[in-house]
Amino acid sequence: MHFFLLLQLILNWIAMTLHSRYSLSDRKRILKYLLTFLSDNKQQKFREIIQYRTRHITIVLEDIYQPHNASAVLRSCDCFGVQDVHIIENKNKYEVNPDVALGSAKWLNLIKYNQEPNNTLDCLGKLKTQGYQIVATTPHKDDFTPETFPLHQKFALLFGTELRGLTPEALKLADKFIRIPMVGFTESLNISVSAAILLHRLTSRLHQSKVNWRLPEEEVTDTLISWASAMIKKPDLIIQNFMGNP
Repeated sequence: MHFFLLLQLILNWIAMTLHSRYSLSDRKRILKYLLTFLSDNKQQKFREIIQYRTRHITIVLEDIYQPHNASAVLRSCDCFGVQDVHIIENKNKYEVNPDVALGSAKWLNLIKYNQEPNNTLDCLGKLKTQGYQIVATTPHKDDFTPETFPLHQKFALLFGTELRGLTPEALKLADKFIRIPMVGFTESLNISVSAAILLHRLTSRLHQSKVNWRLPEEEVTDTLISWASAMIKKPDLIIQNFMGNP
C-alpha cells in the first residue's frame, strides 16, 4: 500500500475514533502527550502555523485527471493555510504525487467523494448543508474578481478539469462565480496557478478583515493531534496505550 494512503487511513481512524470516544478535555490530554514525542522546534512550528489555519475557505477539485496539477494545489492550500480539500472522483481517481506535493498532503484534510452515481452533487450538497457558498472558478462568467469577492460568508472554491472545466451540474449548483482578470490571448490559467493566485489574494484579504476566520478551539486541538500523529510511528497504538484501551 502507498505510504501516503496508509498514513491517511491511520489519521482518518484517529480522527473518527477520538471524536466519537473522547471529550475535548481528553483530546487535549492526548495532544499534550503526543507532543512529548516531538522536538521543541517542531512544537513551536505547530503553534505558529495553526494560528493561520482556516476552514472559512475550502477547495473543491472536480474530477482532476492530471495528478501533478492537483498535487500542486495541495501545496498552495498548505502554504496559504487552507485546511480542507474536497476531491470529487467521478471518472478519475486521484492519488497524491509526492514529488509535487512535497509532503504538504499530510498537513491537510483530504475528503474524497467517490461512492455515489454523481459525486459532484454529493460533495456540493454536503458543503451547502455545512453553510458553504459554492464559488465556481471560470473565465466565462463576469461576476467577482479576487479583489471584489465578498468574504463574510465561508465559501468553497470549485475547480474543474484541465480540459473542459467544470461540469454543467457544478455550474448549476454554484452560488457565485469568480474569475482572474487577464489581458492576454490565452483565456485561462493552469488549475494549480489559478488556485495559487486566488488563495494568495483571498487569504491576504481575509487576514486583514474583521471576519472570524480562524479555527475554533476544538478544531485546533484535533488538527494538532493529526499533525503530531503524522510525525510519530504507530500513533494509533500510542494513543490507545495512553488512554488505557486495548
